[in-house]
Amino acid sequence: MMDTMTEVAFQIILFAGNGKSSAMEAIHEAKDGNFEEADNKLKEASEELGKAHQHQTKLLQNEARGEEQPLNIILVHSQDHLMTAMTVRDLAVELVEIYRTR
Repeated sequence: MMDTMTEVAFQIILFAGNGKSSAMEAIHEAKDGNFEEADNKLKEASEELGKAHQHQTKLLQNEARGEEQPLNIILVHSQDHLMTAMTVRDLAVELVEIYRTR
C-alpha cells in the first residue's frame, strides 16, 4: 500500500504535468495566432499548478506544525517537476505576449 507522502507526491506530479502541458499548448496556440485559446490554456495551466501547489502547501504546513515527514525520492522528483512546470508557465505567459504583439 502506498503511503500518504507518496500519494501526495504523485498528485503534485499529476497536476504539475497537466499545468506544463497546458502552458506548452498555449505557446503553440499563440504561435498559430489563436490568442483566445492561448489565454484559455494559460488559465488552465495556472489552475492545475495551483492544485499542485495546494498539495505542496499541505506538506509545508504539516512540517511547520512539527509533524515529521519522511523524505523520499518521489517527493523530491515531484518538487523538481512542479518548479519546472511553474517556470514553463511563466515563460509561456511571456511568449504568448510576444506573439500577440508581433
